Amino acid sequence: MARSTWSIMPTTQQRKPWSSPRARADETVADLLGAARDLFARNGYAATSLDAVCEAAQLSKGALYHHFGSKQLLFRAVYEKEQERIAARVVRAYAAAAKDPATASDAWGAVLIGAKAFLDEVLEPDVQRINLMDAPGALGWEDMRELGGDCLRMMEEGVARAVATGDIGAHSVPALARLLYGALCETAMGVARAADPEQALRESMREVDGLFGAVRLAR
Repeated sequence: MARSTWSIMPTTQQRKPWSSPRARADETVADLLGAARDLFARNGYAATSLDAVCEAAQLSKGALYHHFGSKQLLFRAVYEKEQERIAARVVRAYAAAAKDPATASDAWGAVLIGAKAFLDEVLEPDVQRINLMDAPGALGWEDMRELGGDCLRMMEEGVARAVATGDIGAHSVPALARLLYGALCETAMGVARAADPEQALRESMREVDGLFGAVRLAR
């Protein structure tokens, strides 16, 4: 029996013949983002060409331009997905701390656990290449702030809960959240660029503990 035409196409371009146009478009976008993410993480933004992305995704450059329009917009979409994934990691860490009997009554401790999860995630080598090394130049700070807003909002929610439970004293929630989130972002940048990142991370984690402890004590 002859094989259908679609069944012998490259794997990443196989589309179920009954798929809707929207579903096929979503698959195409997912393939492009997956290929781009791998290449940006491995080779960096500057060294990654759109031809390489299309080859890895086994899709045409026309398909890429249809969905993204430019290399910068493709990188922006990858960065946005990265920020969503980082935020999800922080949520899981915070939620686990809130459910753990040993830490459930410590709202401020849960914020610290979430903060450390943020640092652990963004400092993974493939993650830091996209989020810390290349994003400032490829996107600029305004786009980065806009796309990374979820983590700042979670910091605000965590601070507000800790104030409400009395785990820390009365504070301006937005001001303290911005201060702490900014400190974490700058810490991540510093560790990523350090001559000895492992030592820099150990030292930074001690200082993060000290900073959060000082906020707890300042009542």
